[in-house]
Amino acid sequence: MTVPDLRLWQRELSQELKDILAYWQRYAPDPVNGGFYGTVGYDNVPKPNDAKGVVLNSRILWTFSAAARHTQHDDEYLPVAKRAFEYLNTYFRDPQYGGVYWMVDAKGKVADDSKQLYGQAFAVYGLSEYYHATKHKPALEFAQDIYRNMVKHAYEPAKGGFIEAFARDWTEAKSYAIARKDNGESKTMNTHLHILEAFVSLLRVWPDSGLKTQVRGLIRNFLNHIIDAKTHRMVLFQGTSWEPRRTGISYGHDIEASWLLLEAAEVLHEANLLISVRKESVLMARAALSGLDTDGGMNYEYEGPDEHKPTQSHDSGKWNRERSWWVMAEAMVGFMNAYQLTKDKLFLNKSAASWEFTKNHLLDTKNGEWFSGVDPTGKVLGNTKISAWKCPYHNGRACIETMERIGKLID
Repeated sequence: MTVPDLRLWQRELSQELKDILAYWQRYAPDPVNGGFYGTVGYDNVPKPNDAKGVVLNSRILWTFSAAARHTQHDDEYLPVAKRAFEYLNTYFRDPQYGGVYWMVDAKGKVADDSKQLYGQAFAVYGLSEYYHATKHKPALEFAQDIYRNMVKHAYEPAKGGFIEAFARDWTEAKSYAIARKDNGESKTMNTHLHILEAFVSLLRVWPDSGLKTQVRGLIRNFLNHIIDAKTHRMVLFQGTSWEPRRTGISYGHDIEASWLLLEAAEVLHEANLLISVRKESVLMARAALSGLDTDGGMNYEYEGPDEHKPTQSHDSGKWNRERSWWVMAEAMVGFMNAYQLTKDKLFLNKSAASWEFTKNHLLDTKNGEWFSGVDPTGKVLGNTKISAWKCPYHNGRACIETMERIGKLID
């Protein structure tokens, strides 16, 4: 088994991070209406009348704040982060009921005033990272306000976890953005995963005892309810009492959770919890290996009759074989994390293979940034570089995380 050239890999990721950030600096800002375009196509042409989502804006805020902090290029990256903060604070913030709106139109008028917990989480994530990079107190206060509203209105102390979404005034929502409300899917692994990473980011800059309790509780929710103890894969959609509503395998989320859970446990510094999470993190990474194909790409999802033992030969189940930009980014970090825990070179090579696949198939060497995804033949899928979901957060974060982890291996 060959060992990847760590120094070369680190240099490539450093350059890729610069290229990703340069793309967003050039093509994302909306010079007419402020903030950032809601949609930009593969040809780098914006759709100036498209709506703007809180997730996209918050992820831009996080990415450029994190890049400024990790690269120490404050003058280059903080102006973009400041632009994202000011737009979030001016147009997405609900001055009456607290929290942030889900969507505004191109000119900043509220288009969807629902309080989706997924969106609240990313606002907290971006704001806390911006405060970490700048010590701008209004950003921390904004993050704290959203956090308190989430706990006050969405948290269930008796059963644990957070309800998926609410109306603007925190009454019952008409629909959920991530789940199907009509199927009783009031809790999702996806939203809880991003609430966890947001609360961990906030805890780093605000060591509040109540917040620490929330982080501990979220980790326990994953260990006791969200992660299947037999398969070490996450249950995708659940009801109020954590009863499964829809199952399947989301390989990208599983490998992403494997390292985010450990990150959360490390922030708490609790020995017994760390032992449990480290063990589960490795088991989740091993389970995610079944999502890899021979070309190094990771399939998106599998849904079928035998989700405990999926194989590439299944024809009775439903495969989504797209190799998505964000799945490949998270695979690189997740398998690197598993290698750091186990020193099993299989994981190091799978992490390196994820980067090689990304270089060969997902990087748009003509127009910049990454394609949304490719199919098993390498055919490019999708049509947007920037959208409500396509952002610089997964791939930018993967570059930062993997570079720093390689640095520790070299040291």
